[in-house]
Amino acid sequence: MRSQILGIAALDIQQRAIACFRGLSTGDAIGKQSENLTRTDVLHWYPKGIRGFHGVPGQIIPRYSGNSKHKWRVGETTDDTEQTIAVSRAILRDRRVLHTSIGQELLACSKSAHSGAKSMWAFKQIGDPNRIAMDGDGCGAAMRVAPVGILYSSHRLNDLIKSAYEASIPTHGGQLAISAAAAVAVAVSVALDGGSAEEVLTRSVQAAKVAEGLRSSHRLVTIASAIQDLHDNLSRLRELDPDYLTHRYFPDRPETKVPLAISLAVITKSAEKTILLAANIGGDADSVASIGGAIAGTLDPDTINQDWFDVVDSVNDYDLSGLASSVATLRN
Repeated sequence: MRSQILGIAALDIQQRAIACFRGLSTGDAIGKQSENLTRTDVLHWYPKGIRGFHGVPGQIIPRYSGNSKHKWRVGETTDDTEQTIAVSRAILRDRRVLHTSIGQELLACSKSAHSGAKSMWAFKQIGDPNRIAMDGDGCGAAMRVAPVGILYSSHRLNDLIKSAYEASIPTHGGQLAISAAAAVAVAVSVALDGGSAEEVLTRSVQAAKVAEGLRSSHRLVTIASAIQDLHDNLSRLRELDPDYLTHRYFPDRPETKVPLAISLAVITKSAEKTILLAANIGGDADSVASIGGAIAGTLDPDTINQDWFDVVDSVNDYDLSGLASSVATLRN
C-alpha cells in the first residue's frame, strides 16, 4: 500500500478527489427523493424503482409539494453537501482541521436548521463555534468528513482520526458518530491513494476501532464491528437486493447507516450502483447514498454518472469540482 501511495500521480489524486465530491453530491440529491420513506413508500412514489432523477431538474419533487419546511427540488442537494462544503472552506482557510473553524462554517449552514436534525439544531441554538458536543450518535459527522480524507494521505492514520474528531465535535460527540466519521475519512483517503476496495474496508474498520478510544459508550455495538459484520453478510449474497437490504439493514439507526454505505461502496465498487441501491431502500437514503457515493466514486471515478452530476451542477450554485481540487492541492 505504501508503494502505491508514493507512486500515485498528482493528476490521479485530483481526479479522484473531484469524483469523490461528485459521487457525494449526486448521491445526496438522488437519495433525497426517497429520504425517510419505507421501501413500500418508495415503490408507491416510484413504481419501477428509482433509476436516477425523476422529474424536471429544478422543479419540486412531487412528494415534497406540500412540505411545510422546504419544497425540495429535483437535483437539489441537502445538508450532506452543504456541510461538506463548510468543512472544505474551513480546511482551505486553515490548511488543517480545527473544530472552532468547522463550527464557524457550520453556523452558516441552513439546510438542517430545524428541530428534526437534533444535533445540528442544538448547535445552532447555542450558536457557539467553540462548542464541543459530548453526545449525538447520528451520521451528521460522517456525512461531512470527505474533505478530511482528501487532505491527509492514508498513511497518516492518527491525523485522519484526530481531524475526523475535530470535524465531528461541534455537533456530534458520541462514540458511534466519531468512529463513523473516522471510518469514512480513512476510507476516502485510502481510495484516493489508489487502495483496493479490500484495503478501504480493512483500514476503515481499523480507524473506527482506534476512534472508539476517544469517547466511551454504553452501547453493545460498535461502528467497527457493525461495518465488518454487515460487509461480511452482504458479501456472501449473489446479488444486492433492495428488499433484502430493507429487511435486514434498514438505515434508520447509527448502527446501520455508515456501515451500509461503506459496505455498498466496497462491494459494488460503483458510485452509480451504490447510490441507486441506497435510494431504493429508503430511510436515511440521502446520507447513505452520499457517503457511499463519495467512497465508491473515489475508488473508481469512471463509475460517476456524469448526466446525474450535470443535473446537480445546474440546479445548485456550487463549484464542487473546483472545491475538491483545491482541497486536494493541500494533501500531504
